[in-house]
Amino acid sequence: MKTEKKLNEDILKITLLIQDKYPELSKYITEFPVTIPDEKHPEISIKNLGDYYDTLRTILKTYAPTHDIETL
Repeated sequence: MKTEKKLNEDILKITLLIQDKYPELSKYITEFPVTIPDEKHPEISIKNLGDYYDTLRTILKTYAPTHDIETL
């Protein structure tokens, strides 16, 4: 299992990749439920970070093949 630090590094890396190479996807990053929790005081856990990272990877893996884009 990844550490919180490693997950944050991976999320930063993939977010920067999206912003640099695929800016048209940037608008969706802030719309993910994990970034807009429905709790008043949400706890950021390793599971939440992992889920968010997996969501970002899925977006790229789905988007990239249809747009001739390299994925992670």
